[in-house]
Amino acid sequence: MDNLVITFARGFGTGGKEIASKLAKELNINCYENRIYKLASQMSGLDEELFEKQSEKLVEKNGILNILKTLPKTKHYIARNEEFNGDDILFYYQKQIINDLAASESCVIVGKCADWILRGNPNVVSIYIEAPRDFCLKRTVEHMHVSEEVATNTIKKTDQYRADYYKYYTGGNYWTNPVNYDMTLNSEKIGIDNCVSLIKEYIKIKYPDYQGNLIATNKEDI
Repeated sequence: MDNLVITFARGFGTGGKEIASKLAKELNINCYENRIYKLASQMSGLDEELFEKQSEKLVEKNGILNILKTLPKTKHYIARNEEFNGDDILFYYQKQIINDLAASESCVIVGKCADWILRGNPNVVSIYIEAPRDFCLKRTVEHMHVSEEVATNTIKKTDQYRADYYKYYTGGNYWTNPVNYDMTLNSEKIGIDNCVSLIKEYIKIKYPDYQGNLIATNKEDI
């Protein structure tokens, strides 16, 4: 088969980003999240003529995708405490990057409406991670080192931002719609590592010819 792409949507504090990162590591493929946003932001600030020349080289050896790999990965929670305001030009660049990633390599893509952008691609597995609020609250307090009040407000505003973002760029679809995804997993009930294992088992079922690394690895290596 061609490149395999796994997209993740997740509620804030559910561990969705951790699951995505662990899955990518076990499959030995890249995981992209806010590097896409950073590159798209940089691209949107380029001179129009320069970008037109660069956009023709997205999958070439020295093209934009290689630049994307050099950008630092984000290790911390990214919270959204502002109101959502659509940026159609920025989203256009993000969409272009996501489509070119899917065409050029197997990878994991977190957020950015990637499931919707790639919905016509037969080699895409789309995952949604959710969990009860008290589980998300505990994880957010522990990972962000904030009070419960701050964590509660952060979860509420970030999830609302993600819902508004998804609705705006998908033309009215809603972010938590299970029909949009191959699998919807409860990270509290299943557990972070078991979510990774379950997704790998699903990939085996959906793509029996996939040649990637689907053999379980030692959790001490994760």
